[in-house]
Amino acid sequence: MCNLYRMTKAASEVAAWFDAVEGARGANFAAEVYPGYTGLVVAEGAVRPMTWGLPLVLKGAKGQPLKPKPVNNAREDKLATPFWRDAFARRRCLIPLTAWAEAEGPKGRMTRTWLSPPDAPLFAVAGLWRPTAEWGAAYAMVMTDSAGSAAAAVHSRMPVLLAGEDQARWLGGTPEEALHLCRAFEGPLVIDRTCDPWAKGAASQPGLL
Repeated sequence: MCNLYRMTKAASEVAAWFDAVEGARGANFAAEVYPGYTGLVVAEGAVRPMTWGLPLVLKGAKGQPLKPKPVNNAREDKLATPFWRDAFARRRCLIPLTAWAEAEGPKGRMTRTWLSPPDAPLFAVAGLWRPTAEWGAAYAMVMTDSAGSAAAAVHSRMPVLLAGEDQARWLGGTPEEALHLCRAFEGPLVIDRTCDPWAKGAASQPGLL
């Protein structure tokens, strides 16, 4: 599952790429996005800053509320469950990426492996979003089984990559049409295995539902 991605383009470039309104002027976001950080999404025809991860409110042993955790990944086979159902039906979005990362290697010494389609300065991943009381607008990335994709050599799950001709159907199609798009990417991928430690800069405990 994806708990780190890169998005190195300016909001104006994203807006031009996806033919959207630039609604993120002055927004602060890092080139490397972690759960709980601010990232850019394309939603309702505009490029908007949102928090990566929908808040999951937990309680302690004595019933006291704990700090919410960002659930940043949504499994495609769980989109009909209560946590995701409304956002999947009504608030689908595009998440612009330049690459996503997975952890590889032995526990305690995992390193970063970056994946992206070749010759793609920017691409879109399927996302969901909703307003939250905790963090304002927040989004999650839709994940699917990577079997049949080059990404399977790195991890058993991967983000749902959307080809240009599928993006409008993801945003405006029926839930059934959108669910049909939740499949492994069959095209080639650049896999960049690095020596960079996985844990550096990680902001919070990520989640997957």
